[in-house]
Amino acid sequence: MRVVIVEDQALLREGLARLFADGGHDVVATLGDGVTVSQVVDDEKPDLVVLDIRMPPTYTDEGARAAREIKDRHADVGVLVLSQHIETTHAVDLVGRPGFGYLLKDRVLEVEEFLATAGRVASGGSALDPIVVGTLVTAAAGSPLDRLSERERRVLELMAEGLTNTGIAQQLVLSERTVEAHVRHVLLKLDIPESDEGNRRVLAVLTHLRDVHGWS
Repeated sequence: MRVVIVEDQALLREGLARLFADGGHDVVATLGDGVTVSQVVDDEKPDLVVLDIRMPPTYTDEGARAAREIKDRHADVGVLVLSQHIETTHAVDLVGRPGFGYLLKDRVLEVEEFLATAGRVASGGSALDPIVVGTLVTAAAGSPLDRLSERERRVLELMAEGLTNTGIAQQLVLSERTVEAHVRHVLLKLDIPESDEGNRRVLAVLTHLRDVHGWS
């Protein structure tokens, strides 16, 4: 996997580079801001770009804007955005795109899981940080989410994180047939059209959560 890393904190930037290199991946560029990232992606044609959501000069949404530009210009390049804090607006707005992930920076410490998530995003899958998903689901009290059982709510969270039925089955130590049944019940109770395509399913779930919260 060819990786570009965009992070203004030098220690974290170098740490990420070492993490990917130790995992057998090729870090083709490391950048301290997002000014030239689009050109670097044009030149290097990476499989994955990892970037901070807040970067110089304003430390607001530079990373989110860079992510949109990369995905607009290179739909096949995976983009994994890292954030220090939960910023649900950016997460819900972008994570429905194939090959996009949004994680809190603390997730980097879980090395194997982080690299697995990065690989899933580079391969066109989706990923949304479990804490972000939990915040969205928990905050939606009094919504159709109340129709879900505790197990169905957990399945919904894992769906929103971008896991396939196989991944959910492994996470919950259930059979795939059981997971398929839970997924059908979740989609039925939330009036979400069923789809076998992972990213469309993630987008449907997140669109529902966005509607529940009244986001535009």
